[in-house]
Amino acid sequence: MNRPTNRPSCRRAGWRHRLAGLLLAAALLLPGLAQAEQRFINIGTGGVTGVYYPAGQHLCRLFNTRRDEHGMRCTAESTGGSVFNLNMIRSGDMDFGVAQSDLQYHAFHGTGRFEAFGAADRLRAVFSLHAEPLTLVVRPDAGIESLDDLPGTRVNIGNPGSGQRALMDELMEELGWDHDSFRRIAELPSREQAQALCDNRIDAFVFSVGHPSAAIQEPIATCDARLVPIEGPAIDALVAATPYYRTALIPAGTYPGQDTDIRTYGVGATVVTSTRTSDRAVYELTYAVFENFDTFRGLHPAFAPLQREAMVSEGLSAPLHPGARRYYREAGLIND
Repeated sequence: MNRPTNRPSCRRAGWRHRLAGLLLAAALLLPGLAQAEQRFINIGTGGVTGVYYPAGQHLCRLFNTRRDEHGMRCTAESTGGSVFNLNMIRSGDMDFGVAQSDLQYHAFHGTGRFEAFGAADRLRAVFSLHAEPLTLVVRPDAGIESLDDLPGTRVNIGNPGSGQRALMDELMEELGWDHDSFRRIAELPSREQAQALCDNRIDAFVFSVGHPSAAIQEPIATCDARLVPIEGPAIDALVAATPYYRTALIPAGTYPGQDTDIRTYGVGATVVTSTRTSDRAVYELTYAVFENFDTFRGLHPAFAPLQREAMVSEGLSAPLHPGARRYYREAGLIND
């Protein structure tokens, strides 16, 4: 009695397995083949009251206007900030992120708070964004007139993983302060610090942000909060000793009731990615910003001072991603 045979189906199954193996091998040997299939990209930002979140939203909006041409879709996500974004990019769970220039430096070199993880050698720079002066905001009745008045008060230094926390940790080390130097330390995320200040749960917070910022306007409007300079010999020494800090000025009139310039220092916001992100995705994001540059600068007050050349040359500690480099060559912004 003849029995049905399933040899042809076995042969077909074997062929499918061999084909899958060949495709996998090709993807491993030719990373560009795997990258070509990228259809979605995400951008890690920060708290919704800061500048990182609207920056990511605007980046995605410009990127998505060419969706019919490149076939990709961009979404921006509110996150814990710079350190979180850099860690997610390192792990491959995020395509792009906004991060402070100092943290980009430390992540790429495996120094500072990234020392235990080693150098993130797959990290790549895309472009710089706005300046982010470190801003000291105080209650009107706190008796804080200068940086030297902070010890003994209740201060929010930012949530672990945020850029403001990284700057505050480095500043405290430079000044010889620790948590015991204060009456109380708070570790609130940026979205909660203005309310805490106006509720008299803290006397001050220190925040690295582009100006003008809703996160600063809110406590000024709600409880007459004030800005206090961050300056002095220790600050001058800190700026001189680091490649990613620079002195900064918050001009008089930036906020209601601010009659004088506020001198401080800070970092810059940067957009970073990794070698895992396709050249096409990085090229298209860069193209979207620089080919619509005047539109982008008009999307937020913090972007108004941006200059194309500075965005390519300042605050970028990691190598440029090949996709960004390709656009900059085409646009004549770099020559190598």
